[in-house]
Parts: sequence; C-alpha cells; structure tokens
Amino acid sequence: MSSKVLTRRDPRPGVGLRKILTAQEQQPQKPAPIPRPPVTVEEIKDGWDSIALDSFTADDAWELGHLLYARLLPFATTQNKPTLISIALANSQQVVFEAAVGAGTLPDNAVWVRRKRNTVLRFGCSSWLMGCKFGGDEALFARKFGLGPEQAGDHAIHGGGVPVRVRGVEGVVAVVVVSGLKQDEDHGVIFDVVRENWE
Repeated sequence: MSSKVLTRRDPRPGVGLRKILTAQEQQPQKPAPIPRPPVTVEEIKDGWDSIALDSFTADDAWELGHLLYARLLPFATTQNKPTLISIALANSQQVVFEAAVGAGTLPDNAVWVRRKRNTVLRFGCSSWLMGCKFGGDEALFARKFGLGPEQAGDHAIHGGGVPVRVRGVEGVVAVVVVSGLKQDEDHGVIFDVVRENWE
C-alpha cells in the first residue's frame, strides 16, 4: 500500500468535466503514452498497488471518473480503443461512477470490470499485483486459493482493478476499474491520472 496520503490538487467541482470538454475540442490528437507499471511485487507495492486518499466521497468518484474519461478519450477517438471506467464502493459494491469512453465497448468489458473488482475486494490489492505475483498463470492462482472453475471465473488477475484506501479507515473503501486497453495500460492510466491530479 502506498504510504503517502493524497489530496486533490484542485478541489473545485467540475475539474474533470472541463478536461473532457477540452479533450473533445482538441480532437484529433495522439494520446500521451501511459506509464508502464512495474512487474515485480516489491516495486508494485511501493506506490503502484493502491491509492491512499485523505477522503473519498461520491464527489471524488465523479471527479476521478471524469479525469479518467478525459485521459482515455484520445485512445477511443484516434486509435479506436474504447474503454469502460467503473468506480464502486467496497462495502456495498454500489457503483458511484461508470462510463463507456468511445463507441464500441462490449458486454465483455462489464464482465472484466466485475472480475477485476472481485479480485481487489477479495484480496485487498490490485488485480495487477495478483497477476504479476502469479506470472499471469490463472490456473496456479486458482489452485493456490482453492477456487473451483466457477469461482476462478469470477476473478481476474489482469491489470486495471485498483483499491482506494482512506486515511483512518480500515480496509478498502472503493475500487477503480478500467477495462479495454492492454492490461498494463488499464492499470497504469489510473495511477497516471491520480498522480497528475492529486498530491
């Protein structure tokens, strides 16, 4: 877990929405590359596994979701890579933000979102960390935790599911999931957006 607790740089409402409008006005543009997350467990745990925030409300989910949307929009419009963003509370799995970025997402994206979220909620770490820990070997992962075929199918050890933690609150508070790009990009874009907009 990242030890640094982050606060939004600009706490005014609507920052993410304004970035979406700017991204739409500037189309077409080549998307900025997404930083590749590390692949060793130690490096992932050192700042690439979970997001620690000073607070996380529905308003924060709204801003984070829109900031992710603005960042992912050029991939959809210039590279035909639509994505699905979903942010849900951990205790109830209530979705507090969800949006398809670009035309062409499939029902399969929603399945991937659910599977990545299940992994984060069960193990308290990112789906990327679990994937790297098991070398992407889903059969080994299933054997390690005694998951039958149906249970194994309910979990994904692919990047894109990230836990949100809040100072003073035990456990995972929310889960941010991106589905549609390569798994390292699904994971990396979440951290890229947070690092740009929280400090």
